[in-house]
Amino acid sequence: MVGGRVRGWQRRHWRERSKAERVELQTVLTWYVTTWFFSLCWLALPLVGGLAHRPGPMAVGGLLLLLGALQCAEANRLTRAVLDHYLDRAPLPPRALRPMATLLALALALTLALAALGGTEPAAVRLAVGATLLPAGLLYGLVWPVRVFLRRSAVLAVVLMAAFAWSDPELPSIVMVGALTVFGALFSLLACRCGAWTLSVLWEAERRREVEARLAVAEERLRFGRDLHDVMGRNLAVIALKSELAVQLARRGRPEAVEQMIEVQRIARETQREVRDVVRGYREADLGAELAGARGVLTAAGIECEVRGEAGGLAPEVQSALGWVVREATTNVLRHGDAARCEVVLEEDEERVVLTVQNDGARTPAASGGSGLAGLRERLSAVGGTLEAGSADKDVFRLVAEVPLGVREITA
Repeated sequence: MVGGRVRGWQRRHWRERSKAERVELQTVLTWYVTTWFFSLCWLALPLVGGLAHRPGPMAVGGLLLLLGALQCAEANRLTRAVLDHYLDRAPLPPRALRPMATLLALALALTLALAALGGTEPAAVRLAVGATLLPAGLLYGLVWPVRVFLRRSAVLAVVLMAAFAWSDPELPSIVMVGALTVFGALFSLLACRCGAWTLSVLWEAERRREVEARLAVAEERLRFGRDLHDVMGRNLAVIALKSELAVQLARRGRPEAVEQMIEVQRIARETQREVRDVVRGYREADLGAELAGARGVLTAAGIECEVRGEAGGLAPEVQSALGWVVREATTNVLRHGDAARCEVVLEEDEERVVLTVQNDGARTPAASGGSGLAGLRERLSAVGGTLEAGSADKDVFRLVAEVPLGVREITA
């Protein structure tokens, strides 16, 4: 399910992505470019410039260039699957890396053949060894544990030093082959592991934010349930007892049964009132508290937040409706946007009060529409208010709630 979601966000616009999605896309593109860059600089250019113009070296060099391109293409094709495997999104098929291993073995064999034929400069041969190792290293560095990768890289370095010693037995050349093998392995390991580890931390933070939001909702529901239980449980128990007593008295023809039923009626009405108070307290939001809470929550999330305006003097119904606007807008900024700065402004004139919440995060469908804003429009319509939400500039999303001050006169 997670893999499908990730593949879905690949088709979205850059501004609609979260920070983690942007960093992941940038990291993957960097890996794509890195493989082709090293293949061009370490393999293609040295071979093209220094390849001997003889049939044997020309054929081997051409095949080596073709295998280098195939290695880069195969590495690009498997990068996403290997990254999903590292991030525990989807398992990697058991034989997924066999084509890359085959291409690596063939490329190293052709490099050794080119060295044996003396078809190019020794430096170009050593660079070709590093260029052929890098695409495979970027993949195996994420699949194998670090110790296994380093151990197998060391074994490969020894094998390559022994193999190339056959064509060039001089000690400096042998050491350079080993050094470039080690460099290619370590570079690919650091490149893939550092980027993948950063992505794992970012996605963990994203999941933690989602979990915290769900826990906050669950905690509020539990609080509401406890309040209802405290109100209803006691009163319903009393109603049950008094109703049973009234039944017994009525069967005996006692006039006290009427008094008991009157008491039951009184308790039921009292329960209705208390339930309405609980629901009203659950649905109402204090505008001043919500403004302060928005500043604190956004600041804690690393978003610069500026709040201007005072909530005093407004009718309770208006404060409640605007408080819910602040709460919903803050939630959208945290969960759906990618904002660095948010501004909340409460302005009041002789005829109306206007609440404006705008941020510089990317616009998302969840922020520009959906059930959250529909619910806010219903709350505002109850006090004669309106709500507008949409893009105000290239990267600015603005939400404006307006309530006429005539509500204060009506509710006074």
